[in-house]
Amino acid sequence: MRTIAVTGGSGKLGVWVVDDLLRQGYQVVSLDEKRSDKLRCKQLKVDLSDFGQVVGALHGSDAIIHLAAIPAPLGYTNDYIFSNNVRSTYHVLEAASVLGIDKVVTGSSESAYGFCWAKTPFSPNYVPVDELHPALPQECYGLSKIVGEQTAEMFHRRTGMRVYSLRFSMIVTPQEYSRSAISEPERYKRILWSYIDIRDAVQACIASLRSDDEGCHTLNITSNDTLSDWPTERLLSHFYPEITDRRQTFAGREAIVSNAGAKSILNWTPEFTWEQNK
Repeated sequence: MRTIAVTGGSGKLGVWVVDDLLRQGYQVVSLDEKRSDKLRCKQLKVDLSDFGQVVGALHGSDAIIHLAAIPAPLGYTNDYIFSNNVRSTYHVLEAASVLGIDKVVTGSSESAYGFCWAKTPFSPNYVPVDELHPALPQECYGLSKIVGEQTAEMFHRRTGMRVYSLRFSMIVTPQEYSRSAISEPERYKRILWSYIDIRDAVQACIASLRSDDEGCHTLNITSNDTLSDWPTERLLSHFYPEITDRRQTFAGREAIVSNAGAKSILNWTPEFTWEQNK
């Protein structure tokens, strides 16, 4: 596996992923609607809604990291956000099937659970929130991510393709920590104070590429701790007293969204926290 295609290579996470892949000796091609002067790899301008363009752009790649998407239910009409995200994921996976590409990593989101953007706010059924928790979105973006995950499962059933759908929590760069509302826990209630350092998000993508597992997996990619200076038990008691199904006692600022699945399957663990950057 030498040539990796990265869709959305000009995006926030894509730039970091491409840079790390190049450092590790991979050949990389970025597929995006725009070029970036930050990238030192081959760049192709591709409309992922055009299946022919996708097949042509992916030809010659050994694996794919699919990060291109509208990243929130903002800035576009609902139908466009949904259709863009779903169609692009289908086209990437269908093209991989046609070209015989066996490994695809796709960027999903914890928004699939539905908490973040819900019109009518609701609480988790239980904590910690793992991948078995029901996905109950009330809007187009979270729904598009669920459909993307199910599309991956379909291709695995049909072809045996190995697909990893990574449910990233809020991705934070080192420069962004100084602007984070660490001491204002009400700000991050709806994302369950869940975050991931962009450097750890990159390593989750690369660990997925290198995994020998033959399955299709949806995995939470989140930090070991919360984006708050409050202890987790205090956060839950203050902001979510209605959650009675607590399946563990949380030590210190331990994360509410579980990353145990990714640790086990990918042999990955997050290394960076906001405390290291404050």
